[in-house]
Amino acid sequence: MSEQPHTVFESSLSSWPLLYRGKVRDLYALDEDRLLIVATDRISAFDVILPTPIPGKGRLLTAISNFWFARFAPLVANHLLATELSGLGGTAQEQALLAGRAVVARRLTPLPVEAIVRGYLIGSGWKDYQAGGAVSGVKLPAGLRMAEQLPQAVFTPSTKAAQGAHDENIDFAAVVGKIGARTAEQIRDLSLRIYTEAADHARRRGIIIADTKFEFGLDRDGRVVLMDEVLTPDSSRFWPADAWQPGSNPPSYDKQFVRDYLETLDWGKVAPGPELQADIVAQTAAKYREAVTRLTGEPAGAGT
Repeated sequence: MSEQPHTVFESSLSSWPLLYRGKVRDLYALDEDRLLIVATDRISAFDVILPTPIPGKGRLLTAISNFWFARFAPLVANHLLATELSGLGGTAQEQALLAGRAVVARRLTPLPVEAIVRGYLIGSGWKDYQAGGAVSGVKLPAGLRMAEQLPQAVFTPSTKAAQGAHDENIDFAAVVGKIGARTAEQIRDLSLRIYTEAADHARRRGIIIADTKFEFGLDRDGRVVLMDEVLTPDSSRFWPADAWQPGSNPPSYDKQFVRDYLETLDWGKVAPGPELQADIVAQTAAKYREAVTRLTGEPAGAGT
């Protein structure tokens, strides 16, 4: 990954029409079948986009997602069409901005659920367990501690809230009600298999994937397709395996570091979000680079 000096909080491309700005990604229309997806350096927490970008974050997310898309292509179709963008046209300035942080993807119909898999008990899953001994309707054994490994990974879906609103954990029956039994079973089974294989890969490289979130869509023939991002530090909890201990919140190579910092501030978790201190930005970028390097085996430069 070559070093790139500039940070992109928000892309502004004149060569293609903008369709949508998400929390991190900006989507442009190439034609009726293809999107240009640009991963910016924005970071969100508690469903609020923060005003401070993390330099190089978009390139790191793109690199690790592309790694996982390739690894799991034999198992499930994904949205990725191209990572080489020189043939798209656009200005020289636009091409420089896109390098390493954008992909060409298929247009899909997103499914209205977050496909979450948990292998360890932390975050909202821990809170739900404390309240009722279950997560998303999945009953768990009594006496589990914070950050404890579950007997087996569980599928704990949530709603996909509009930007600025909060996702809510739901049970599998609610997923069936939203997308039908066949599709719900497909995304559950695929999510569990991808997580399990990825967790084995990560553990061999010194990282525990505590939980993760997948996004799926349907193509024009109604087939399930993996989309958006896969097993990134934005969508997953990555813990150093040698620092994990049940009963306490482990350090992380992911966005949880920013969430933990924000919890120390007097902020009501509604927009606008607070600025991040320079040391928090630098530490977050370093944690993301460490995760990408460990998981992909490719060095992540300080400016990526």
